[in-house]
This record gives sequence, structure tokens and C-alpha cells, in this order.
Amino acid sequence: MQHLRKKFPVVNHHIYANTAASGLLSDDLMEWRQEHDLDFLIGGSEVKGRANTMLSETRGVVADFFNCSKDNTVLIPNFTIGLNLLLEGLGQKEKVLLLEGDYPSLNWPFESRSFEIKYVPISKALETEIYEAVSENGITVLALSVVQWLNGIKIDLEFLKKLKVEFPNLLIIADGTQFLGTSDFDFSESAIDLLGASAYKWLLSGYGNGLMLIKEEAKKRFDLKSKGYGSGRNMVAYDNKRTFGKRLEPGHLDTLNFGSLQFSLDFLKKIGLNAIETHLQDLSKTAKANFMELGLLEGAVDARECHSTIFNIRADQKVFDKLSHENVVCAQRGDGIRLSFHIYNTIAEIEAVTNILKKLK
Repeated sequence: MQHLRKKFPVVNHHIYANTAASGLLSDDLMEWRQEHDLDFLIGGSEVKGRANTMLSETRGVVADFFNCSKDNTVLIPNFTIGLNLLLEGLGQKEKVLLLEGDYPSLNWPFESRSFEIKYVPISKALETEIYEAVSENGITVLALSVVQWLNGIKIDLEFLKKLKVEFPNLLIIADGTQFLGTSDFDFSESAIDLLGASAYKWLLSGYGNGLMLIKEEAKKRFDLKSKGYGSGRNMVAYDNKRTFGKRLEPGHLDTLNFGSLQFSLDFLKKIGLNAIETHLQDLSKTAKANFMELGLLEGAVDARECHSTIFNIRADQKVFDKLSHENVVCAQRGDGIRLSFHIYNTIAEIEAVTNILKKLK
């Protein structure tokens, strides 16, 4: 991955450990965006008139990247808007299971509606907690982030498959914002029924674009109301086709933003998802071992075998100020400091962060 670093200027002068807040813009993507806007400047509506074709191509790239049918691949400005549109069509008699402290944009849309909601803690025995809650409470909808935003705990996707086998009518809705772009994920083979994500983090696509992937059977659980003319799927000739997708794309979609998504997916595909996953696993193992040795991780993270590249370390304002002074870009989240590593990070950078932390012990 070393050769990729030169495409991300920020890493020339910082240790960028903040992808969980925002992924970086690459030189290549910036050049594409400049060309796009130059074409718009010169061509005006003629360029935007080709939007429907370009957006259809983008759906196809997204569908291929995550192995979902194109008709069930939806382009959304961000995860929050997509989920809120979705929940307007979900029956209010559903019994929903959420995780305590999960990302607000996942939990709040459920909590602001009239669902019966149960919660489980995000603990070292997360999967056991979920299983018991589903089996004991008649849960019909499980909604959770694949990777937790505060501490990086990742749900066991194989566990979700087993859960779905035992409870086939359980609707699993997942936020993949902190997950997509970190591994070779096959949506069709997963147990997740609906997966949404904003793409400005690990997919490195900039802001204003996201996606939603939907299993065919899951669409029967919704009666969506939203509708508009602008998405390119709403032509009269297609009025009886892709109805579910049309209702989640009621307005105009921006060609700059979704073209950026397509560009970044092509970029990640050229690198290779397996190579990305291997690199991130190496970063995760090194960071976890180092932070555990310093006693900086919570017990729930210590005890779990598989982890993401997001870590929340026990540290105060003094430590945060020191890291910032040493040009480490990170974030204060919860009761600690969140560090998150992506393809442009290196083992050497993790060791450098570790050395800074050791001096403050």
C-alpha cells in the first residue's frame, strides 16, 4: 500500500488516524471532479442531460462491487436520509432490537417513531446478547451497525447468518458506513436484508453520496410513500418498474457526488479488496496489541478476537492535545480518543502513535 500514500496529500504532513470521521480525498478523484465541473461549466444542461445514463452506470458499478442486483441497488445522498425514507414504510407493529450506544443516525430514526424497542449492550458477548433478546422478546427487526462508531467492535457476520437461519422472518437492517470499503463484502451471501451506508468514510468518495442494498424478499415488509420525478427512474415508461428503488430516490441525484462514488469504487477495485482487507487486518492486529499492552482498551474490545481498525483509547484532554501537537489527526469520542486507520496508514505510523502514548504514561 505504500505507493498509494502519494495519492493522499494529507499523509505527507500528518498521521491521519481519523477515517472513522472522514475519509480522505485522493489526487485522482480531485482531478476527476475538476474535469466534471469544467464540463458542466462549458456544457451546461447538455452535460446534466446525460445524468440518467451516468447514474444508471453508477448503480451498476455499486451493484457489481457488493454483489447485489442492480434493480435493488439504490443511490442515496447519505445513510440518514435513506433510513428515514425507509422507515416511513415499515409497519409500526414491528418489534425492534437496537444496540445501546449505536450510531445516533441509526437509533434515532427508530426511536422517533412508534416502534416497540428493546436494547442490548455492546459487550464482549454481543452476539449472545442479541441471540437471547431475539429469542426471548419476539423481535421482528434487528437494526445495527456492522462496525461500531465509538469503539470499532464488529458484529460477527457468520453469527448473523446463523441467526437468520433460526429466525428466517427476522428483518436485519444494517448501517455499513464504518464497514464498507474495508473488506471484500458479498451482500447476496450475507444475512443482511437491507444495508445502507454513507460513502465519505472508508469508501473515500467525498460527501453527498451513499448507497442502499436490498434483498428482494425484504421489500415485501415495506409500503413506501415517497415519490418524485428527479432520480431518473421516474419516467412514465418505468412507472411500474423498480418501484421500491424509485421511492428511495425521489429527487435529483448529483452527478458530481455519485460520479465520485463510481470513481472511488473503481479505484478500490483496482487496488483489490483482498489486498485492502489484508493490510487493514495487519494494522488492526498491531494497533490492538500495542494499545492492549498499554492498558488503553476497554474490556469488551480486549476480549474479542476479530476487530476493525477503529479504536477508542482511554485518554484525556492532555493526551489529545499532545497527539494533535505531534500532527496525529484523531477525534475525541465518548470518554476517550478514537483512532482509526485505513489504506494510507502504515505499521510505522501505529508504532509512532504508540511511542507518543508511552511517553505520556
